[in-house]
Amino acid sequence: MGRAGKALKKILEAYDISQYQLAAKMEIDRSNVSRWVSEERDPSAEAVFAIKQALQTFNRQAADEFVRLYLGNGEENS
Repeated sequence: MGRAGKALKKILEAYDISQYQLAAKMEIDRSNVSRWVSEERDPSAEAVFAIKQALQTFNRQAADEFVRLYLGNGEENS
């Protein structure tokens, strides 16, 4: 559990997008985003797609990087 959350946390920080902004764009409660970022829950496949779409409205590169990190392509070894 947590690959999507780790990717999302990194992208939100790197592109200065708040959890609230993402939640508002997705029309969901911010607590859902918080649970993903803190790795309490993994987003569903539908939510991952919605995250990508919402990130594209802020920055296309952010959306592309989220997908790369989520899929494990280019993820830094921690």
